[in-house]
Amino acid sequence: MTNTLKWMTLALLLFVAACSTNAGSEPNTDASKNEASNSEQASNEQEASEDSSNEEAGSKEASDQEEKKEEEEATAEETEPEYRLNEAFWGFEPINDAPAEAVLLTIDDAPDKNAVEMAKTLKELDAPAIFFVNGHFIDTDEEKARLKEIYEMGFAIGNHTMTHADLKSLSEEEQKEEILKLNEMIEEVIGEKPKFFRAPFGSNTDYSKSLAKEEGMLVMNWTYGYDWVKEYQNKAALADIMVNSPLLQNGANLLMHDRDWTAAAMSDIVSGLRDKDYDLINPEKIELVKK
Repeated sequence: MTNTLKWMTLALLLFVAACSTNAGSEPNTDASKNEASNSEQASNEQEASEDSSNEEAGSKEASDQEEKKEEEEATAEETEPEYRLNEAFWGFEPINDAPAEAVLLTIDDAPDKNAVEMAKTLKELDAPAIFFVNGHFIDTDEEKARLKEIYEMGFAIGNHTMTHADLKSLSEEEQKEEILKLNEMIEEVIGEKPKFFRAPFGSNTDYSKSLAKEEGMLVMNWTYGYDWVKEYQNKAALADIMVNSPLLQNGANLLMHDRDWTAAAMSDIVSGLRDKDYDLINPEKIELVKK
C-alpha cells in the first residue's frame, strides 16, 4: 500500500505540474485583445494625423499660390507704364490717365565730381531722375562706388557710351565697343544692365539705335538743356532758364550735366518746376523697348 500511495502521489504531482505548464503557455486573450485594439487606434491616429498634415500642406500651398498671384498682380500694376517716348520732340506723352503736365530730369556725364551730391539732393526732394554714365567715369573702384551709391539711392542708370565719342565718326565695331562694354561695366557694378541709352551730342546712327534696341535700351535725346552754355554756368541763371525756358512743355525731357553750377541749382530747378505744377516722371513708369 505504501508503494501504491507513493505512485499515486507522484502521478498527482506530475498532473498538477503539467496543468500549470499548459496554463502558463496559453495566451492571455484579454491582453491580446487590448494590445490589438491599442495598435489599431494608434494606426488610425497616425493616418488621421497624416491626413490632417496633408490637408494643412495643401491649404498652405494654395494660400502661398494665391498670395504670390496677388503680389504679381500688384507688382504688374505698380510697374504699368504711364509715359511713352515721343521722338518728335524727344519728350514723353502720357499713357491713359497719367498727368500730362510732367517732365523728366536727366543728368549726363555721371558719375563725375558732383553726381553723388546731385543724387542726394534729388533724393531729399523725392525727385526721380536718370543718371547717364560714361565709362571713363567708372574705371576706378572709387568711381564704381559712386555709381553704386547713386543706384542704391533709387535712381535709374543710363548708358552714355564709354568715352563720349561722336558715334557718327566711328565704325560699327567701334560703336559696338562704346555701347556694349559700358553695359557690361555697369552690370558688374549694380547687377543689371541699363534700360536707357543717350548718344553723346545726340549723335545717333542707325546701327547704334538698332544695337541699343537689341540690348533692351530706350534711345532718347532731349527737349532742352543749357548748362554747357557759358552765360548759364552759374546757379541763378541756370535755375531760371531751366524753369522759364520757352521750350518747357508737357513731357519735356530736361538735359543737365554733372557740373558744379548744375549741382548748386538742382534744388531750385526742382522746386521751380513744381511751383509751375509739373510732376516729375519716374523712369520706372516709362514704356521700354521690347527685344
